[in-house]
Amino acid sequence: MYIYLMIWSKYIKEYIEYLHIERGLSFNTMFSYRIDLKLLHKWIVNNNIDVTPLDITVQILQDFLYSRSKSVKPSTLNRCLASLRGFFIYLHFQEYRKDNPMDLIDSPKTSRSLPDILSIEEIDKIIHQIDLSNPQGERNRGILEMLYGCGLRVSEVINLRISDLFFDEGFIRVRGKGNQQRLVPIAPITIKYINIYRTEIRNHQKVDTKSSDILFLNRRGKALTRNMVFIIVQDLAEKAGIKKRVSPHTFRHSFATHLLENGADLSAIQHMLGHKNITTTEIYTHLDIKHLEETLVQYHPRR
Repeated sequence: MYIYLMIWSKYIKEYIEYLHIERGLSFNTMFSYRIDLKLLHKWIVNNNIDVTPLDITVQILQDFLYSRSKSVKPSTLNRCLASLRGFFIYLHFQEYRKDNPMDLIDSPKTSRSLPDILSIEEIDKIIHQIDLSNPQGERNRGILEMLYGCGLRVSEVINLRISDLFFDEGFIRVRGKGNQQRLVPIAPITIKYINIYRTEIRNHQKVDTKSSDILFLNRRGKALTRNMVFIIVQDLAEKAGIKKRVSPHTFRHSFATHLLENGADLSAIQHMLGHKNITTTEIYTHLDIKHLEETLVQYHPRR
């Protein structure tokens, strides 16, 4: 069994290195792929199946996916399928295998759920919960202003650098998924709050040398984690009495929805969000239709 463990570890490690060097995928994507592949190997071990990535069969993969489908959401199962497909495509391309067993496995159809959206009043209510008497208050306000004012992902916020700020030009440089860079406009009000944080709080911190260019820092002068931003947002939403599911991504969804409701061009929103495919951005057209329906019901004389 130890030999099989070494073989699985070898090919998974090699594949993840390929994703990093050749494909330039983000750390979070590679982490998810690695987890899915290790889950497959763990399931094989638990079921006493002596098989390697080079001779695993379609039936074994189907049995694994069936077992996963009983305990995870369809979206999680689809990500697992994507992980396995990419892995076996790689093995086939490198001529480690003569076939790709995933070619005969279909993806389950999933419905696309619409994300929760905050109203402008709800966003203001959350921001008003920030304790500005606390040194971290100005930082937290800056983070929320970036999430909503620029539509950034949480990973983009925690990795934002001072050298990425071009306030005189009215833009910031954002490093998105796969280290893809884009320029995003930033509003004067957001610039104002970021400058307050930098001059009144950050400039007086002892900063870790590895985080000298990172904009948002924790109390120890190091970069924030994704989890810390989640905790900040959820704590403020709870204090504000918001009953919706609120996460950092909720502010990004609200940013896009509010732009669309006010007449912004879909392709411009796509660029600001950093979506490679406009079909990803088109989910917000469904949200906009819902907004229009609510407007009709509220204002039409024959409502």
